[in-house]
Amino acid sequence: MKSILPAKIARLAERVVAENTAAGRTIAIAESCTGGLVSAAITEVPGSSAVLGSGYVTYSNDAKMKMLGVNEDIIDTFGAVSVAVAWAMAEGALKKSGADVAVAISGVAGPGGGSEQKPVGTVVFAVAEKGKNSGEMIGDRKEFGSDKSRADIRMIATLYALELLLPPTP
Repeated sequence: MKSILPAKIARLAERVVAENTAAGRTIAIAESCTGGLVSAAITEVPGSSAVLGSGYVTYSNDAKMKMLGVNEDIIDTFGAVSVAVAWAMAEGALKKSGADVAVAISGVAGPGGGSEQKPVGTVVFAVAEKGKNSGEMIGDRKEFGSDKSRADIRMIATLYALELLLPPTP
């Protein structure tokens, strides 16, 4: 399939669409540092409307609160780049979209904006699934490296988020 995105992302997006279609699962995505790249990758695939109902690009804290219902106290306490905020984003996307599964991504793509606690290359992810409580949610913090370019960090984060959208293998 011809794609405007790198082949690695396009191939993984094809798998996400095919495997979620086969599993009868719908997905939603809440993106910050990837700026819609995960949604763009999925919508490059013919038939993606069978699985993707909603994609939210919530780059600012205000957008996270207004569009996804992230509580301001969570952002103030933990910061936008935290597993707690990613969980709240994923949970908000799941509730607002009615999807079966939602993935959220927030991070510091650089080159500026990093700190000692959250250096450039820090990206957090969360997965929320319908019918599971917050204690069963998946949350992860990755350090992709401050030596990477902004484009590299966004690409690696997009690939990781796509992997999180694959249905579990029996």
